[in-house]
Amino acid sequence: MAKLKVLEHPNPILKKKAQRVEKVDDEVRKLLDDMLETMYDGGVGLAAPQVGVSKRIIVVDAFQPEGGGQGEPMYFVNPEIIWNSEEKILFCEGCLSIPGQSAEVERFEKIKIRYQDYDGKEKELLAEDFLAIVLQHEIDHLDGILYIDRISRLKRNMLLKKLEKARKEESAE
Repeated sequence: MAKLKVLEHPNPILKKKAQRVEKVDDEVRKLLDDMLETMYDGGVGLAAPQVGVSKRIIVVDAFQPEGGGQGEPMYFVNPEIIWNSEEKILFCEGCLSIPGQSAEVERFEKIKIRYQDYDGKEKELLAEDFLAIVLQHEIDHLDGILYIDRISRLKRNMLLKKLEKARKEESAE
């Protein structure tokens, strides 16, 4: 396994719709493994476009233990939301591609997704609460949507100014 470079906003790959994976093979599994290792460096989910691969692939571990480590790693190839609840919830989200920033985003409380697993088997999963939020966030990445696209323009502009300021301070050090 290898850690991959996470692309940051405003990289144009992050705004592109990712391509469907035709076959889950060893190359896809290696990418899934590398993405999982990369994700554990501060995240609970990671989408392939975030590491420069425009494919419909995400990894998630929404149940990591306090203090870090592996909880329940999950692999999703070609995930699609096939049902969502009427109920919505607000959650403060962050993103490895927008480091150090966060904002409250409204998401569906429950979703059902169809996907292929690590071995290419077709599966469905009913997710709720935090897992549902993480999956919606990562599936958005596959459609070229960042969480900042789901907040008001005013909040987005303030957040992006803070991000730019942090980057300038970091490069000055």
